[in-house]
Amino acid sequence: MVERSAVIAALDAVIDPASGRGLVAAGLVQGLVVGEDRAGFALEVDGARAALYAPVRDAAEAALKALPGLTRASVILTAEARPAAAPRTAGLSRAAVDQGRPKAPVPTDRPAHVRRVLAVASGKGGVGKSTVAVNLAAALAARGLSAGVLDADVYGPSLPTMLGIAGQPAYEDGAIVPHQAHGLKAMSVGLLTRMDDAMIWRGPMASQAITQMLTQTRWGTAEAPLDVLVVDLPPGTGDVQLTLIQKTPLDGAVVVSTPQEVALADARRAHTLFQKVGVPTLGLIENMSGPVFGQGGAEAEAARLGVPFLGDLPLDAAVRRAGDAGRPIVLADPSGEIAGRFAAVAARVAAELGL
Repeated sequence: MVERSAVIAALDAVIDPASGRGLVAAGLVQGLVVGEDRAGFALEVDGARAALYAPVRDAAEAALKALPGLTRASVILTAEARPAAAPRTAGLSRAAVDQGRPKAPVPTDRPAHVRRVLAVASGKGGVGKSTVAVNLAAALAARGLSAGVLDADVYGPSLPTMLGIAGQPAYEDGAIVPHQAHGLKAMSVGLLTRMDDAMIWRGPMASQAITQMLTQTRWGTAEAPLDVLVVDLPPGTGDVQLTLIQKTPLDGAVVVSTPQEVALADARRAHTLFQKVGVPTLGLIENMSGPVFGQGGAEAEAARLGVPFLGDLPLDAAVRRAGDAGRPIVLADPSGEIAGRFAAVAARVAAELGL
């Protein structure tokens, strides 16, 4: 078991080039997670100094890997642009002054060698969004498409469990090498931490980590591009979701909801978010349909919103068992009813994406 104090001491031996102090003493180590044989944290610096701190990130990883008993180390460089101080204007608050300024364009980063990026979203948690995302990616792959899935839910990553993968991904030639499972390329922050670790990250740190996983992962190559990358967004419509959607050109979004009104209200908000940022909602999926949560709510909501209804998926224990076993139901029972429903959804989504 690696002691946290030893990790902190190792990181403080790496010097911050700006202050001349150790990384911990300089306040650059954020969200430090220490497990039995691994450690990871976010190196948070000013955006203007990102290039300067790339070697510092490498040195920090090397220092961690040199610790006895520590076999896996992950340092994510998060570079946030610091807003310039607003000039003082007599009689006006800063908010009032800012209202009259044109908004700066948000820089966008599209992952290299990826033909289409599809977001799977929900307005709230607990509606089975991750289950839908993983099975939809598997159903798209079953159609002969090369598919990948990014688990962007940094606070509750479930992809490692649902795909039965573990272990820190390799890092080659400046890019993350995604895991491969069941014909899918996969990346998740859950691969960098232990299952019981809490990611105590602020919004900008989480957003930067997701963007880095999205754009610095080798999803495809010029010779063999990835046809579609499914991004499992965090639930809600907050800072992490907005930053990711604004910074990454998305080709479309699928909204997942259970049939009852308390979930549909949040699905409505998710659709509104995509409308505001110009991302087309390809349709709604009703998950866990049946006697427990009801039936038909998402189909009626899709009609009200004027978006396609992609289909309903019944509440079935087999889906849960397959996810817990690390083999999506689409692959565990490819000839079953639920796999057939996912195949129908995948066909409609692929058509909407032009694949």
